[in-house]
Parts: sequence; C-alpha cells; structure tokens
Amino acid sequence: MSDNKKTITFSTKDTKREEIRAIIKGVYGSLEEKGYNPLNQIVGYIISEDPTYITNYKNARTIISKLDRDELLRALVEDFIRLEEKG
Repeated sequence: MSDNKKTITFSTKDTKREEIRAIIKGVYGSLEEKGYNPLNQIVGYIISEDPTYITNYKNARTIISKLDRDELLRALVEDFIRLEEKG
C-alpha cells in the first residue's frame, strides 16, 4: 500500500487532551493580558469551581466553564506524571 493510502487513526483521548491544553493556554493568556497571576487564578478556579476566578476578557470564563473539572484535573495529573517519567 502506498504512503498516501494508509489509514490514519486518532485517539479521542488525545484529541480531548489537546482541546483541554488549548483552552488552558487561552485562558492563561487572557488572565495574563489583564494583569492577573494566571497560575493562581486557574488553581483557585479548579479548587473552588468559582468562575469569578477567571476573567470575562476574551470570553475566558465561558470557555473554561465548558471543561469538566474532573476531566481537567485528570489531564493535568496525567501530563505531570508523563513529564516526570521523561526526565
């Protein structure tokens, strides 16, 4: 079979992780642009699930609220463990 006819498969888990990563990066950027400490604000949001930790700037609050908190925490821990195993 030639290279251009191979089947490509995608993991929905990887796709979801990329979506989570993109959302967190976007929210982080919005918080930073508004002068907040993005790490503290995101951690506060995750711990309390209080959306007021996240600015409305660039719809960041609406965007992050689309994530399931358990799914977000799982992805963060999995990424942390993966990084620890690499180095």
